[in-house]
Amino acid sequence: MGLLGLNFVMGTKILMLFMMVNTVHSIGANWGTQATHPLPPSTVVKLLKDNGIQKVKLFDAESNFLNALRGSGIEVMVGIPNDMLYTLANSPAAAERWVERNVSLHVLSNSVDIRYVAVGNEPFLSTFNGTYLSTTFPALQNIQEALIKAGIGNRVKVTIPLNADVYQSSTEQPSTGDFRPDMRDLMVEIISFMSLHAAPFTVNIYPFISLYNDANFPFDYAFFDGYSSPINDNGNIYTNVFDANYDTLVWALQKNGFGNLSIIVGEIGWPTDGDQNANMRLAQRFNQGFMSHISGNRGTPMRPGPVDAYLFSLIDEDAKSIQPGNFERHWGIFYFDGTPKYNLRLGGNLGGLIPASNVRHLPRRWCVLSPSANLQDPQVIPSVNYACSRADCTSLGYGTSCQNLNAQQNISYAFNSYYQEKNQLDSACRFPNLSVIMKNDPSVGECRFKIMIQTSNSRNGGFLSEPVNILLQVIMLWFTFL
Repeated sequence: MGLLGLNFVMGTKILMLFMMVNTVHSIGANWGTQATHPLPPSTVVKLLKDNGIQKVKLFDAESNFLNALRGSGIEVMVGIPNDMLYTLANSPAAAERWVERNVSLHVLSNSVDIRYVAVGNEPFLSTFNGTYLSTTFPALQNIQEALIKAGIGNRVKVTIPLNADVYQSSTEQPSTGDFRPDMRDLMVEIISFMSLHAAPFTVNIYPFISLYNDANFPFDYAFFDGYSSPINDNGNIYTNVFDANYDTLVWALQKNGFGNLSIIVGEIGWPTDGDQNANMRLAQRFNQGFMSHISGNRGTPMRPGPVDAYLFSLIDEDAKSIQPGNFERHWGIFYFDGTPKYNLRLGGNLGGLIPASNVRHLPRRWCVLSPSANLQDPQVIPSVNYACSRADCTSLGYGTSCQNLNAQQNISYAFNSYYQEKNQLDSACRFPNLSVIMKNDPSVGECRFKIMIQTSNSRNGGFLSEPVNILLQVIMLWFTFL
């Protein structure tokens, strides 16, 4: 071989090695839809593709979203809500119908690349008081049999997205990990079944929640850029809680005879509002740290190699339950309108996040407290309570993006949230002698007074016709102020 040829071969090998070292295993994202003004499914699919997100996890199997994913090349995990588990557990025929409508139809006819069916969503959480303990595994079995009967059992796998609280360790060392004693028998049944069918174990890992629930949790241990007191577990060094949590699961699987079972991180992320530790800076630090951490397929001390993970989440959801905390509506790496919140490089997208395209907002109008309003007016408090009980005010309060607003601005924020959620109907800005519509943006610093996007419903003034909507608003306001 000539010198030129040798140099070419060596250069090619070096390039291939460089690409292998710097490759980020394909990242996925959770696409939640609990929003008052959701982006059109086709817009979201383009957003995924523009940002190099190759996998998406859904919490249901709505045809609108699956049709939008047709031919996209994006791998899909469809979900079965917890309230369907009882029916599917007790009726193989119901499981077959569900698979036929929500999986087979799209896989075989619509070219949707469905890879997984998520049976339930964290069904063993203690807050559910055991409601789904007896139905989750039978539902999993019936869905698996239905997939086999449909001829796609080798192509589509079943899984159960579980919270990390199904396993635990007796010390800070992952090697002491095992499944919780009260869950162990059930978990062994489930993982044995998954192993038999080459299905993955899906776990949701949230360092933010560790910090939120425990004031003494070591702050830097939640991130990936240095921790002053690393944990030494028989030679395995842990500098972040993600690796320690993940490897606790690895040890639990290994101790029960399933050390080779594949693992999917179904949810991982950091919220940007609604709590003192939920902000743009920390979210960027965590998510970019995670992306860098899994680059090069380094994996964890106990499980080197690629990490299969889905960021939580893609887009903010202003209609989510805030029972766990006000941060629940702010997990997105994008705002509700598909605007990036902060600079984040996903895999090969070195330029940062790309916004959603062709998004149309409602007119530049805001509902605010009138300059002539009296703060001592007895209608102020019930008006704010009314607005916030029917719209999203989770950016107000201690440690939030709007914590520095004065009294007038807080009231304006509440009024505007309600006004925007009601698609800027005039009737939604008629708080008695208190509110006025303005065209100058009242946003203050990091506190954004949002303008909602146009949807098929907003163009009609919501699901109801405008006259009916106006009447309902007047009636509700009247009863509120009695």
